[in-house]
Amino acid sequence: MTQKATFSLGCFWGPDDFFSTLKGVTETIVGYSGGTTENPNYEDLGDHTETIEISFDDTVISYEELLKHFWKLHDPTEEHKTQYKSIIFYHDDAQKNSAEKSKKYQENKLGKKIVTEIRPAVHFYKAEEYHQKYLQKNKGVC
Repeated sequence: MTQKATFSLGCFWGPDDFFSTLKGVTETIVGYSGGTTENPNYEDLGDHTETIEISFDDTVISYEELLKHFWKLHDPTEEHKTQYKSIIFYHDDAQKNSAEKSKKYQENKLGKKIVTEIRPAVHFYKAEEYHQKYLQKNKGVC
């Protein structure tokens, strides 16, 4: 069954490139979420955060497996400005529980406070087309 996972973990280009290669991930889209500004764009994010929306087949890859990758792809103990915050947007109670459990595990493992926020998924605004699959289109940029 296809589900969605929505994560913010810094610049969205790298996570988009990584998650799109995982078996069971059927689509990745980068965009903006978490704020109140209507129709944000890269030049005017307002209070939104760069976010990746991942569609995945949960019979092939689990949400918990995606969370493991989420934690590895950035430093969840480092504070960032709003554009690059660390946030897990959950789509249901099961995702919320998994996210909270994995955050506690990571804090115990690292021995540090994790600043990652766990929030309900809100409106996701797709980023401009030039941001979609950016690293695949622009090899050698980063």
